[in-house]
Amino acid sequence: MTDSPVALITGGGSGIGAAVARRLLDAGQRVAVTGRGEERLDAFAEELGRPEGLLTIVGHAAEYDQVSAAVETTLKSFGRIDTVLANAGFATHDTVADGDPAGWSEMVLTNVLGPALLVRASIDALKESRGRIVLIGSVAGHVNTPGNLYGATKWAVTGLAENTRRQVTEFGVGVTLVSPGRVETPFWDSYGSLPPGHLLTADQIADSVVWAIGQPKGVDVNTVVVRPIGQPV
Repeated sequence: MTDSPVALITGGGSGIGAAVARRLLDAGQRVAVTGRGEERLDAFAEELGRPEGLLTIVGHAAEYDQVSAAVETTLKSFGRIDTVLANAGFATHDTVADGDPAGWSEMVLTNVLGPALLVRASIDALKESRGRIVLIGSVAGHVNTPGNLYGATKWAVTGLAENTRRQVTEFGVGVTLVSPGRVETPFWDSYGSLPPGHLLTADQIADSVVWAIGQPKGVDVNTVVVRPIGQPV
């Protein structure tokens, strides 16, 4: 196991990040997950039986010193990083015309700055492993919806993915944007209820992420949009 691939996942204690972590651990990879809540990370580790290949790191995805420290801790513990997954993010579930601006700054910083900081902090390790950057975007980052500031942050992630790819491809590093439609995760907790209609599961999105990570050397799958059947936009 000491030579097995290593993934670093932000926001990995629940939802899509946790589902990806489980899949990679089951496949024999080593995984570091970050999150702001120590209690949530501890519960996740306990749920999995605290496997030897799992490292939990408390940290904020939008603070560069904490992101950089997570990268350094992962390298110190596991010796390499083959994949980074920028998964941390949330929505305020309001609009630019009638929403509460008090929550917007943190959403924009977490959703947009966070992935950029992860790329910056990990790129040297990824150059060495010729690894992969995976960004969790959203269908909302491809389709305009009225007043949706969260959607605007995900449009930024869509652009960040391609702009990053154009720089790091010369280093042998791949970039994949995975853009889910509606998914049943804690993302909806602050919304008050799940949206109507069929929803994907976190495990189904994890399938797409793990598939992208498992591409042969030299193959770069760049954009994967995954909607549940029945979601029209």
